[in-house]
Amino acid sequence: MRWSWRSFCVLGFAAVVAAATVLMAQNANDLPAAPSEVAHPKPAPKKPARPADQPAQNPAQAGDTASQDSDEKTAAPPAADGPKRAQAQSPSRDNSEDEGNITIPVVVNEVSVVFTVTDRHNRYVKDLNRAELKVIDDAQPVPEFRFRRETNLPLQIGLLIDASNSIRDRFKFEQESAIEFLNETIRPHSDKAFVIGFDTVAEVTQDFTDNTEKLAKGVRMLHPGNATALYDALFYACRDKLMKSTQTGSVRRAVILVSDGNDNQSHVTREEAINMALRANVIVYTISTNFASSGEGEKGDKIMERIADATGGRNFRPFQLNDVANAFAQIQDDLRSQYELSYRPQNFAHDGRFRTIDISALRKGLKVRSRNGYYAPTE
Repeated sequence: MRWSWRSFCVLGFAAVVAAATVLMAQNANDLPAAPSEVAHPKPAPKKPARPADQPAQNPAQAGDTASQDSDEKTAAPPAADGPKRAQAQSPSRDNSEDEGNITIPVVVNEVSVVFTVTDRHNRYVKDLNRAELKVIDDAQPVPEFRFRRETNLPLQIGLLIDASNSIRDRFKFEQESAIEFLNETIRPHSDKAFVIGFDTVAEVTQDFTDNTEKLAKGVRMLHPGNATALYDALFYACRDKLMKSTQTGSVRRAVILVSDGNDNQSHVTREEAINMALRANVIVYTISTNFASSGEGEKGDKIMERIADATGGRNFRPFQLNDVANAFAQIQDDLRSQYELSYRPQNFAHDGRFRTIDISALRKGLKVRSRNGYYAPTE
């Protein structure tokens, strides 16, 4: 058979292609994937052996981590229901020597209570010592507790302003007083606040921020509306804002509620709103807008007083419009003049039951303000 020059060229080209194919097959793992392979990936190769410096995550640990991330975004911190449910954290590991260790949850039943102490003239007492306090938990004396002054903890504040028709004539002054309070109280990079106006529904006009200009804008956006859903607004602020707020350490949570106290639209009751504040560990300060004490005004003032007393806050009843600013100033002093004590209750059970707290000062003439109880967590 005769071979033409063209035949030799074809055979030579085929040989080159074959050699290139073999080379590509040998180095396929070293080349970047083609776009088609990215869009339609092949079955995953067998999982390689784990390097010694990357210990495997125990499935139980992975579940704990996922649940912790979820809780930080959607649920209340453990302290919200009274006792803290703390989980022991395993130390960070640089090698695989303790690879088989498993994190063991440890439940710590501890109650933390914030309170203020005033004398007969309503002046703050700032020199109290531990020996001058008596603590009763669920009718049982508490012999051992930790005690300290707390004046600089970060604040998380919800400002709730009644925007119903009933307070239309004094609304502007109350707005400006609230703005002045926020300017004087909120510290950049430490405290945060949000603004809610409520009539028929609660409306967040400014979410959590430490920017007082944004907060002032949120207050000025409020306009008087129709009916009053006070209890719904308080319930929402405690459950959906303060209870679910992220935090990296201890904070002081408070709501300042400016209203006449007359609710005619809520879906929850007064006591349900109070219970939610207790679960979220929120102190509620109330400022009445009833300057004439009779009829509906007197009834509303009693409602506001009940909310404040149950949560460890104070109720203010300004006699005239200018006194509203003074009420805000006293709330600011209150937030910076607090004590905190913590203890482990006796005969504690995770039954979800409400347990009472009574804190009294042994020094004559002193008055202690604190929340009146907490809800035990459930298993």
